[in-house]
Amino acid sequence: MTATTPTLAVANAATPPARPRRRPRGSRVSYALRLVAAIAVSIVLLFPLYWMVVVAFSSKQELLSRELRLWPREFTIANFTKVFDTFPTVTWFGNSVVVAVFVTALTVVVNLLAGYAFARLRFRGSNVLFLLALSTLMLPVQVIMVSQFKLVTELGIYGTYWAVILPTAATAFGIFLARQFIIGIPEEIIEAARVDGAGQFRVFAQIVLPLCKPLIAVLILLTFLSTWNDFAWPLIALKESELYTLPIGLLFLKGQYGTDYGAIMALALVSVLPMIIVFLVFQRYFVQGFARSGIK
Repeated sequence: MTATTPTLAVANAATPPARPRRRPRGSRVSYALRLVAAIAVSIVLLFPLYWMVVVAFSSKQELLSRELRLWPREFTIANFTKVFDTFPTVTWFGNSVVVAVFVTALTVVVNLLAGYAFARLRFRGSNVLFLLALSTLMLPVQVIMVSQFKLVTELGIYGTYWAVILPTAATAFGIFLARQFIIGIPEEIIEAARVDGAGQFRVFAQIVLPLCKPLIAVLILLTFLSTWNDFAWPLIALKESELYTLPIGLLFLKGQYGTDYGAIMALALVSVLPMIIVFLVFQRYFVQGFARSGIK
């Protein structure tokens, strides 16, 4: 044993390390082409955001000049000062935060409960109800606005936050996404919890809900972005300017005889920043949530 060990050590030392395999030439060319295409698409998609930043930090004189510049000659915050001093931007921002947070919270809860019911509960007419919910995806939003307006008026909540929050507290696409995701959870885990005596609510809260983190992230991201950008329904449901959200506030910056594009872009940049932050926080779960829901 002692005689062979040095021999093996010498043999292993003499053996050169294996060289890493090089990619075939065709594979490298294909990778380079995909990389160039990804960079080109990224530039095209990010250019509007870049141009928004350029205009927001440019002076009014520079914007009125005919010279096209891709970078401000000198940075100025005059547009942001005008937006915050002339208009109740802080109030609009707070209203958007309140509406977006409440709508997102209610939508996530309702969609998760409805998705669990359609995925794991067996009751008469479940398939018909699910198909009816999906059929609403084919209806334009403008079709139901009159009915929504009549509903919030009869409930006595017209002109309040609840007129914007309650009608959007559930979405057919969110219910469909939750159902498809929960169906993918192994049935054995749920059956084992039921055998141990767990009820439906305990199964949902302690078994299903912890496994739905990617789904919750997707629902939060989609709901928050759509609610934050919503313009038509808050404009109809709110009647006092103190309750307006940022998308409606952008309308006040457009004048009758002229438009201050610097101020508009400054307010738009303020409006975009929360969406970017929310996306960066939840983007790691975004692809995983869609992949596990079976939507490709």
